[in-house]
Order: sequence, then C-alpha cells, then structure tokens
Amino acid sequence: MQSPSLTPPLARQLAELVLSTRHGDLPALSLEHAKMSLASTLASAAVGYGIESARIVRELDVADGGTAAAALWFDGGRLPLASAARVNAVASDAAASDDSDMRSIAHIGTIISSVALAVGEREGAGGRDVLTAMVLGYEVAGRIDESLTPVRMQRGFHGSYATVFGACIAAGVLLRLDARQLAQAIALSATSIGGMAIAADTSWAREYHAGLAASTGIRAALAAQCGFESELAVLERPRGFLDALGGQAREDIVRDWGESWDIVTDLAIKLMPGAHPFHATAEAAANAARAGGGDCGSDTNGESGTNGTNGTAGTGGAARINPGDIARVVVSAAVQWTNFKGDPHPRNLVDAAHSLHYFVAAAIVDGGFSWQHMDEARMADPVVAALQDKVEFDPAPPPLPDRFPHRHGGTVTLHMKDGAVHRGTCIMPRGSGARGIAWRDVEDKFLHLFPQAGLAPATTEACLDAVVHLERADSLGLLVRLLSRR
Repeated sequence: MQSPSLTPPLARQLAELVLSTRHGDLPALSLEHAKMSLASTLASAAVGYGIESARIVRELDVADGGTAAAALWFDGGRLPLASAARVNAVASDAAASDDSDMRSIAHIGTIISSVALAVGEREGAGGRDVLTAMVLGYEVAGRIDESLTPVRMQRGFHGSYATVFGACIAAGVLLRLDARQLAQAIALSATSIGGMAIAADTSWAREYHAGLAASTGIRAALAAQCGFESELAVLERPRGFLDALGGQAREDIVRDWGESWDIVTDLAIKLMPGAHPFHATAEAAANAARAGGGDCGSDTNGESGTNGTNGTAGTGGAARINPGDIARVVVSAAVQWTNFKGDPHPRNLVDAAHSLHYFVAAAIVDGGFSWQHMDEARMADPVVAALQDKVEFDPAPPPLPDRFPHRHGGTVTLHMKDGAVHRGTCIMPRGSGARGIAWRDVEDKFLHLFPQAGLAPATTEACLDAVVHLERADSLGLLVRLLSRR
C-alpha cells in the first residue's frame, strides 16, 4: 500500500538507512552509551518492580499468558515478546529513574533496552547485535522526536509517540526484517501509538505509556514480518503523523545519517530521580547554596558552576548555606518556556518527580538532589517544605537559543535576608552526553538501586559485569538468567 511518488516514503528511507548500517559503522562510544543506557534501565526497573503500577501491569499480562518467549526481569516468569517488554518497560519508567533524551525528555533508553533484551533473547542474538539494534533504535526515535519538538508537547502528546520507533527499529533489526518489512513496521507504529502528556505528568500514565511504546513497536515489527501492510507515507502525507504532531525540519529526519549518533550526543543518564528537565536546575541550586557557604570557588556574587562542571548530583558534606537565612529563591530556567514546573509540597513519587519547587529546595537544603528524595518521609521535611514556599520564577527568563528547552538548564539565585546574593548556573546536568557520561557514575547508580529488586546480593555485581562486557557475549543467556533469579 504505497502512495505513488518519485521520492520513496520517509518510512522506506529510514528502513534502508537502518539496514545499510553495520556494527562496524558505529563509533565505540555509541555502543558504550547503549550499555550505559541498559545498566540505567535495569537499575530503574529494580526500583520500579515493587511499585503498584508495575505490579498491576505485570499481573495483567501474566494472567493473559501466552507463549513463553522472553523473561520478566526480577520475576522468574516468562511471557510473549510484547508482553515481556511491556512489563519490563513499565517497571523501569515507574521509578522515574531511567534515562532521558536531552531534546525532549523522551525515555528512549527504557524502550530500546526492554525491547532489545526481549527480542534478542528469543532470537538468540549476541550482545554485539543487541547493542547495535539499540543504537539504531535510539537514532530513529531521536530523529523523529527532534522534528516533533516542541510542538508535540505543546499539543499535548506524550513522548511515547516517538519512543515507539525505537521499539520497532530495535525489534525489526533483531528480527532481521528486510527494508520493505521494516518500513511497514515504522508505518504501523506511527498509526498505532498514543499517550497524552497531561496524564503522564500527573499520574501512573507515564509508565503505562512506556509499556505501550515497547509493546506496540514489537507488535508492529511482528505484523510486518508476517506481511501486514499499512500506508507507507503515513509520516509525511497531509493529515499524517508529522502534520498531526507538528513536525518541523522534516528533511533533517534522514539528513546526514551516520555523521553523528543521537545516543552519543543527546542521551542523558539520570544520576538523580525525577523529571530530567529539573536536574540541571537542581545542580544550579546546590551550587548556589555551596557558594553561599564559601565553597565551590564562588566569586564576589556567589556565582558558580556556570557550565555545569562544578556541581554534584548527590548530597555532600561541603559547607552550605543556612536555609533559614534565605529570603527568596529565584529560578530562571529554560524549562519555564514549557510550562512544565509542577507544584510545591509533593506527597508521592509522581508529584515529587514533577515538582521543580521540590527539586530546588531539597538541593539547597541537602547539597544536592538524590535517590533519597523520592521517599515520602523526605518530602515532608519541614525545612525543605518551608523553603519551597520561597521559590519563585523569573518573570522573563532568557530566550532559548533553539527549540530544545530541556538541554539548556537554568540559574538559581538566592537572595539572603542580609542582602547578600548567591547564584549558581548549570546548563546540562551530570550524566548528559554533551557533558560526558562516566562509567563510574553509571556504576554507582546501578550498585545503589539494583539491589532493591530483591535478588541475591552477588547478582548485582554479576549483572553489572554482564552489561559492561555485553559486546563479548555470544548470547543473552547469562544476563537473562541473572535477571530472572530470585
């Protein structure tokens, strides 16, 4: 069902670009980032496994049953491909600790990880092939979502509208689809996905969308493999996918393929939980607080961390400011242009993950925002609560240099009761590709979060080692066994 045209449909162009790319064409750093994304996804899923939303989806899919094709992480059970990927993706996204894309905060890593492990397990793929599929899935999802940013979000559509393409490409590559089949998988994914941003910002719908993207992409690839056909030009035709979601710079979706890789340039591993657009601002808040305490090499105005290199994501013992001495906390952040700030005084994980007031106040009080701040008891801390009421926003934040607000951070200015002013700025948070992702940080995250899945203690180190050396593995057997052992 291909519409007549002199130019191949965009879905076909993408399919041919993907299938023309071999493992040897990919830079080593892209494969390292794929492993980092996988480690981050597993760590987040370990926390999310016990969350109520993840339990509900897991029990629903287990009750449906079906051909046991792929493992459920941390469970020991097995389900069909799409169901297993859905359950695992929901667990990772539920904890709000998976990675994000710096352009749009779409959680591409969760999707490509859950899908590639499920399909790779069934197909007997080696580690190198799984990592290649992840890089290619990230690339297509990132290119499409870059076109959709920021209009997609402004129109109310969630990131699942783009992450589904990461799923169908990762699945299609590992299923060895040909160009015609892979193009149909892309087209079917475009016409199958859904998800509203407002629901994701305020409820468990966020992780539900992650599961939907993973399962929909796999089902599209499987349907295409069996010969199912859709409108191949659904992406670019009038009233099609790009029109509906506000696609811009559409020619860039296929331009300069292979010149750079999105998983290198735009992947960001969360080194603190919650909404990624707030991470740089939380670092800026911690920088300002340390500057006020005489630390971090502040100048006479207390400005520090202007390029994000001086801040830390976790709590620390360096000298910090007394929160009671603060009169006002003024935030000037790129995220203000998105109306994505949340409300103060969160009382659960969903609210905390989307509250910029909480991120900023907690980072000032504790010297950084970290995993502990998703604890409901920590959310009720009276010192943090009092400071949240002093947070206000710049009425005229600086204009954005481009249309990608989530990669431009923010500034936090502390106005003290004695008239002093201390300022911190962070453009991109630690763990972002442009700033450089350190394995040490990823490993620290993994070692901190992964044990919460309840596996045997020795399994944590063994799983991490399996991921770090995944490209050497002839199959996913060892990693799957470790993830399934209870």
